[in-house]
Order: sequence, then C-alpha cells, then structure tokens
Amino acid sequence: MSEHRRKPPQPQGGGRAAARRGQSGPSSGRRAPRGATGSPSDYGLGQVSGSPEEPYGGRAEARRAAQRPPGGRRRGAEPAGDPFGGPHGPGRGRGRSAPGRKRLVDYPRADRYGWQRWIPSWKLVAGLFVGFVGGMVAVAGIGYAMVGVPDVAKTATAQNNVYYWKDGTQMVATGGETNRQNISLSQIPQAMRNAVISQENKTFYDDSGIDPKGIARALFNMARGGQTQGGSTITQQYVKNAMLNDQSQTISRKFKEIFVSIKVGAEVDKDTIMAGYLNSAYYGRNAYGIQAAARAYFNKDAIKLDPGECAFLAATLKGATYYDPAGAPSIDPVNATPEKNTRRALRQMQDTLDKMVEYHHLDAQTRAKYTKLPDWKNPRSNTQLSGQIGYLVDLANGYLVTHSKETGITQNLLQQGGYSIYTTFDRKKVQQLTDAVTKVQKANIKPELRPDTDTHVQFGGASVEPDTGAIRAIYGGEDATKHFTDNADETGAQVGSTFKPFVLAAAMTWGVRDPDLGSSQAQDERTIVSPESLFSGKNKLKIQDYNRTVWKNEKGEEWLQTNDGDESYGSPPDYKIDLREAMRESVNSAFVQLGMDVGLDKVKDSAISAGLRESSLAGTTFPSFSIGISDPSAIRMAGSYATFAASGKQRDPYSVEKVTSEEGQIYTHKVVAEQAFTSKVADNVTDVLKTVVERGTGTNAQLPGREVAGKTGTTDGNKSAWFVGYTPQLSTAISMFRLDDDEKNKNRTFLKMFGTGGQKKIHGASFPAQIWHDYMEDALEGVPAENFPEPEPIGEVVNAEPPATPTPTATETEVEEPSPTPTASETQSEPLPTASETCNNFFQCNNNGGTDNGNGNGGSDGGFSPSPTTSESDSIRGNQNGGLFGGSDG
Repeated sequence: MSEHRRKPPQPQGGGRAAARRGQSGPSSGRRAPRGATGSPSDYGLGQVSGSPEEPYGGRAEARRAAQRPPGGRRRGAEPAGDPFGGPHGPGRGRGRSAPGRKRLVDYPRADRYGWQRWIPSWKLVAGLFVGFVGGMVAVAGIGYAMVGVPDVAKTATAQNNVYYWKDGTQMVATGGETNRQNISLSQIPQAMRNAVISQENKTFYDDSGIDPKGIARALFNMARGGQTQGGSTITQQYVKNAMLNDQSQTISRKFKEIFVSIKVGAEVDKDTIMAGYLNSAYYGRNAYGIQAAARAYFNKDAIKLDPGECAFLAATLKGATYYDPAGAPSIDPVNATPEKNTRRALRQMQDTLDKMVEYHHLDAQTRAKYTKLPDWKNPRSNTQLSGQIGYLVDLANGYLVTHSKETGITQNLLQQGGYSIYTTFDRKKVQQLTDAVTKVQKANIKPELRPDTDTHVQFGGASVEPDTGAIRAIYGGEDATKHFTDNADETGAQVGSTFKPFVLAAAMTWGVRDPDLGSSQAQDERTIVSPESLFSGKNKLKIQDYNRTVWKNEKGEEWLQTNDGDESYGSPPDYKIDLREAMRESVNSAFVQLGMDVGLDKVKDSAISAGLRESSLAGTTFPSFSIGISDPSAIRMAGSYATFAASGKQRDPYSVEKVTSEEGQIYTHKVVAEQAFTSKVADNVTDVLKTVVERGTGTNAQLPGREVAGKTGTTDGNKSAWFVGYTPQLSTAISMFRLDDDEKNKNRTFLKMFGTGGQKKIHGASFPAQIWHDYMEDALEGVPAENFPEPEPIGEVVNAEPPATPTPTATETEVEEPSPTPTASETQSEPLPTASETCNNFFQCNNNGGTDNGNGNGGSDGGFSPSPTTSESDSIRGNQNGGLFGGSDG
C-alpha cells in the first residue's frame, strides 16, 4: 500500500488497528529492523504485563490467522476478512461465504460484488423454471385425476319457488314445473348445431375443449372482482351447465371447471357434448334444453325448427333477459324493454345466419329467406300464473334479481328454485283493484261496438304504502297468460300533468331565480315560492327563460304554450293566476313558465328525489318537461306521490319482505327513508293537491269523510290519461292508454283515445279517477280516516298583484266556458282538443282543423299542447318530429 494512503497509528495496542500495524510496520514510514516482530519489545517498550507476545497485534487477529487455510495469503496479498465483511468493513470481502461452508442457493451471489450480487446465475434461473414447470405439471396431474366427467342429466330437475301473500298464506308455487326434456342428437336439427358452432365456437370439432385466452380473461376479471364471463367454448359451457350446483364466481371453481373441461374434451365424444349442451342450456321462459325452448317460443318440436328459428334460439343463449322479444322490464326496465330486445334479437339472429353462410353451414339462397324475426308465442303457459298472479311473481322475481347484492339471489339461482318468497302483496287489495278496473272496462269499453276507438285499450295501476314503500297491489293487465306486459311497470305511457307537483316542489325547495342577475349569481340568489305566487295563465304564452329573454330552440324558434281547449285563465292583459288555482285547473302555461324560472335541472332533481327513475325522464331541457312528457311506471308514480303523503320522506317501492331457503332466512327487507323534501314543502304540495280533488279537475276521486290529494293527467294526442292520488295511508296511480302491442308488432304504437268509451276525449278525471275512487273506497274500508298535517306558511308571493278570479276566456276557438269550480258531474267528460291539436313539427301550427268544442261539460284536465312525445314526436328521445305548443296537456 502506498505511503500517502496509510492511516496514522492508533493509540491502542490491539484490535483491528494493531492488526494493520502488524502487517505494514510502524506508522513512521521507516523500515522495521531486521527480525522485528511488531511487538512492543522490538521498540524498547518491553512486554505488556500479563500478556504473551502477540506477533499479529491482537488476539482477534491471531484467532483469524489460525483459521486460515494453508497456502499463504489470498490473491493480491489481501488480508483475510471475516465471512461477512471482515475487519476491512464494507469492503472487498463482504458477502463471501465462510470458508469450508457452501449454501444450497447461492443468492445473493458470494463471488460477486455490489449490484452484481443480486443478478441470479443461469443455473439458478434454469433450476427455478424447471421446478415451476414440474410443480405445475404435478398440480395439473393431481387436478385432472381428482375430477370426473359430469353427468349433465342430473341437472334436469329444478325446485319450485313458493310465493306468499302479505298475510303469510301461499300465493303460488312455481318455477320447477318446466323441467328439461332431453332429446337425442338426431332430433336436434343440423341447423341448430351449426348456428351455435358458427356463433359461439367455430373450432368446436377440432379444439381440446378449452380456450386459454378466454380462461385468462376470466381469471383476470375475477382477480379484479368482476364476472368470469362464462366459458368460452361449447365444451366449457357444457361443463358449466353440468355444474349447476356450484355456480360461485371463485378462482377455485374456475380451475375446477378448467380441469373438468380438459377431461371432458379428452374422454367424451364431440357429438355427445353438443347434444348435452343444447339439452342443458337455458333459453329463457323457464325453458331448459332445445326441446323446451322450441315449445316455449314456437309451440313445436325441436326437429321442426327452421334455420331462422334456430338462429333466433341461438341468440337467446347469450342471455334471454335481453334477447327475448317479449322483454323483461321487471328485471331491467331500461334495457330489457320489448322494443330493445326485439332489435337486439334480430341483429344477433342476422349475424348468426351470416356466419353460417361464411363458414359454409348454410347457402346464401336459403339464408335470404330469413330477414325478420320468426313468429314467436306468448311467453306464459302456466295456468297457475293467470290473472294478476303472473305479474306479481314477475315483480317479486325482478326485485330479487335487481337487488341481488342485498338478496344474494341471481337469475340463475332463482331459476334453480328452492326459495320461499314472502311478498308485500295484499291479496284483498289486489282483487279490489282488479274489480275496480274490470267494472269500468266492462261498462264503457266496447270493442265490438266501437272497433275504431275501443280496441287496444289498456289499464295499469299500483298501490303503495307511504309509511313503508311496500307495494300492496298492482294491476298489470287482464290476464298474465294472455297479456304479458305488466302495465303497472314502465309501459312508455306519458304521465302528463301528474308531473306538475314535482315542479311545484322544486319551486318551494330551491325557489325561482332573480331575472335581473347573471346566471351564476342567480343560482345563489333565489326566492322560495308561495302557492299564492302569480303566473300567467294565458293560452299560447310565449315562454321565456328566467331572465325574461324569449326561449328559443337550436333553430331559433320560439315556444308558445297552449292550455286545454285553447283557453286562457286570469284577466287580461296579463292573465295572472296563482299556483294553487293553476294546479286546480291544470293550467299548462303557468307551470311551464314556473319550470323555466326555477330551472329545469331543479325540476328534474325534484322528480328524482321524490322517487322517479332518471331513466324514465325525457326532454329535460325542453319547456314541456314540466308538464309530463316523461313516462315513469304506475309503481313509481304511486311511490313518488307517497313521498308527499309521508311529509317528504322517500321510501323506494319494494315487493319482497323476506326470503327463506333450506339454509334458513337469507334475506329480510329493511325500510330506508330519505328526507327528499322538508315537511314544510311536502305538506304544502299536499295542501295544493287537496284543492284539485275538492273543487278542481279531480272531483271524481272524492272519498266521503276522508282527505284526498291528487292530480289528473292527460297527454299529447289524448294517448294516455292518469289519476294519481293519495290519503295518509295509501298512494295509488291509475293509467289508461291505447297501445297496439301485438306480439308480432315490433313497433309498439300508442293510439289516440278520441271517442274511446263513448267519450269525445279521455281525461284523467274520467275513467282513471273513477277506477281510483272505486278501488280506494274498498281498500280503505274499515281503516280509520286520517287528516294530512296542517302546512306551515312557506315562501313569498312571487309576481305579487291583487289576485284575480280566474275566468277562462275563449281565444283561438269558441269553446264552452268551464266553471272555475266544476262539480263531480261536470268532470265526467271533457272537451275535445281544438285547433291547437293540429300543431306539429315542433314550431308550426295549422289552426284550420280540430275545432270541436267538446261536449260542453267543462272541467278541463289541463291544456292540450303538442310536444315531443314518445310515440309520434320523439325528437327528444331521438325519434321523428316534435310538436310545438308545449308538451302534454294534463
């Protein structure tokens, strides 16, 4: 070592420093005398008392020197270090193994320094790889040996689900009665086999039975907490169907399915797998297997299916909820509608046929014959589900599946059965609602006498308990085995002026904006509205934005809002009318302007807070949104009005109280209430709606000795009519509409009701209010009458002026002037729409037609004002043209 790198001598005589001095000599730099040993005596210092002469400068160094192997110093005359760094600290000796001792795994590597110590050798890498592959082979071998080939025939049975009424008595036992009927491969059309091969697994007859990419995707999804997406090959699907007793979405079950699929692919004939798959697959409508599916959809044996029908059934294998043209709105009211399912099924069927041609399973000439969906049959055949029972069962099933996170019951588990399902349905109330509808229908709807006006007439209804949200009764149609769409659920029928209470609630919750402030400041500077606030009741009112600029659409066209019968309310020139009176007479112009002043975003929030689904709301940026161009279900309308009845507490409607199985009670409903509106707001809305029934358009719904609040509604083109009302104990919604929903008609069409039931025009005040009255009178028999809470004063009088008595004034056409306070008899029938009915194309109007004055009985149910609608002017939803002058009329 060079002189300038040598450290100064250390004061102590032993330890590491001494060891260094013993090897390199005195720190003075002079050569040591010949024969010097490095001990203190060599320098005249004498020997340390009590210690023998130590030529290595210290005991520790002496011990280390004794342990060195013979042969002198290590390479480069490097001083020996200890196995883990030696006396030189973190230097060249670190990380080396102790002499004479080998490690089983040389990692970190002892013969490398710094970062190179952490790079494994090729021997280590190769060894680990061989070990991993060997381990996987061993695991695969054990797994393969432990699984057996499943017997798919053992899955042919399913248990019943038993449904119970609210009082605990049995309603119906159903679900397990449609078992699979196995048939041989020779009875399955070749077209059916080719359809599933073309669409699902084109290499079926050549592959090993598994799809590595599909398996990797499924495992990755499960690791992220998602779904497995099912098997990717027909063999895997066959195995999955055969393992119905274990449908858990776990990695262990997926690995088991993989091993079983490999074994099945190796040991089972492909034709046997194909027959087993088609005999075990679920096609919807409680049909397991191709034979049951052929009967459920086409009422024929499987062998008689043509290529088009085979391609259609192959489409249902992707998930009958979304590919059955009958729809499944009780499970998914947004995406599983009959219209969407029909389009989806047709698209999938055509794609399957195209692939059959591509893979040479079908010639182009034969394929050209099948461009439309085949004629399918009514999805119900179980006579136990006749009447309302089928609708009730569907509603309960839909609730369980859509709330599967809480209930733990998936569609597949529900189909396997074995559950006792205790519903909220009151047997007596269900019968009373059915009787009320039947009474009105038989007395007034005569399709044989009036085929042009009385055909396709339908009713729907629902009754919800405000204190709990429990659905006590529904009316879904005449018979669930004949009319399969549940009219208590979403049907597409617009709700009209029954939407106006949500506008009033928004005005009382958030208030109107100051027209003199900018948009951002106006959002903060608001005035809560009192029911005595004044708004214009003028017919063909030019609608303004909150800042008093005229509202225009994207084409620069203005919006003129009409009232029913083209009548203006209030005194000229400004036609001011207070909101209580505007609600009572269902004046469109006042509520459309109120909605603009509050903000349509707040109106939307109000409706959702009350309990409507956002997906059912349409045209939320158009003025007519405030007068009901949306199409919520009867269940949701009853539930949202129940929020007002419960002083602002919102509880979602539900249909199942509890579920038990062989494992015990597995689900119990818990009532959750949210304060959607303050009690002050909700009670004031109720107080305003009471006047509608007491002396407005809803007098037909009066119940002697009981307080009733409610609202009538009639829509654009007189295509639907509603009455929604409530007492403190029960909230009920009744709808009426004409809908051509023949199962072969893929475009469901709402028809006008002019002349239906012998009346010139149907309003919510007529048949719907009558049905509501008859049902509620029976349903509340024996129930003590309760009063609504007395409302606290709320808000300020906006646009304050001395209130004028509302006096309808004929404008565009000569109509009979209705009394501001019509009696019950006056609301039995109502005037036909006039010139404004011929308005179309959103902002053009032809006043030359439709001038019938009506029947002269008065009691209008809100103004008719064509607007974007679902059926004929759905520009808002993306269909056809809209109409001007507002929206719905009542």
